[in-house]
Amino acid sequence: MGAKSAIEQLEDLISDLEGKLNLAPGADPAVAAGKKQQQQKQQKKKEKKQAAKQKNAGKAKGGAAAPVDPNLPDICKLEFKVGVITKAWVHPDADKLYCEEIDCGEEQPRQIASGLRAHYSLDEMQGQRLLVVANLKAKNLVGFKSFGMVLCAAEKNEDGTEKVEFVEPPADAPLGEIVTFEGLPSPTPFSASQVEKKKIFAACMGGMKTNDKCEGTFNGAVFMTTAGPCKA
Repeated sequence: MGAKSAIEQLEDLISDLEGKLNLAPGADPAVAAGKKQQQQKQQKKKEKKQAAKQKNAGKAKGGAAAPVDPNLPDICKLEFKVGVITKAWVHPDADKLYCEEIDCGEEQPRQIASGLRAHYSLDEMQGQRLLVVANLKAKNLVGFKSFGMVLCAAEKNEDGTEKVEFVEPPADAPLGEIVTFEGLPSPTPFSASQVEKKKIFAACMGGMKTNDKCEGTFNGAVFMTTAGPCKA
C-alpha cells in the first residue's frame, strides 16, 4: 500500500478527533459544545426544581406552625433565662451603667448594660446569678450594644431612695433554663420585634412583684425553675 497523501492524513486526524469528541462525521465542534452546555443547564434546572419540590414537600409534611393561644398571658410571651455574670466592668462613658458578659447557656455570652452602679459594687456583680429577659431587641446604651435586660426588684425606702436587688434563680437551676410561671401555660416566647411592637414587656411591668416570701411573681404566679422559685 502506498503512502497516504497529506489530504488523506488530515482526514484521518479529523476522523480520530471526531471519535474522541463523540461528534458525528462532519459535525461542527462549536455547535456540539453548545448543545452540551445546554444539556448541562437543563440538568441543573431539573435538579433545582427537584430540590425545591423536596423542600416544599417537607414544609407540607411538617404543617403550619401552631397558632398562638389568644388567651396566652403576656408574661408567657417573654423569655426569662437563668444566667450568671462572668465579666463586668464600668461603662467608660456612662456614670450609672455597668457592662456585663452573661452566660445564659448559649454559644456566646450575652453583652448587657445595666444601670446598677448605685446599688452594687463591681465585686458584687462578678459571679452574680440572675434572670435575663432574653427576647428584647438589642439597644445601644451610650455606645454599648445591650442584648437583653437583667431582672431586678425595686423598693422605695422611707428616705425616698430606692433599694434594688437581683431576682435570683436557685443555685441548682441550670444556666439557660427558661423560667416558667406557676399555674400558667408554658412560655411561648415571641420574637424580639413582636415584643417591641406590641409593647409586651411594658404591659407586664405592673404585674411583676415580689410576694411575702420574696419570690418573684406575675399577678401572683411565682417565677419557677426546675430547682424551685426565683427570689429577690
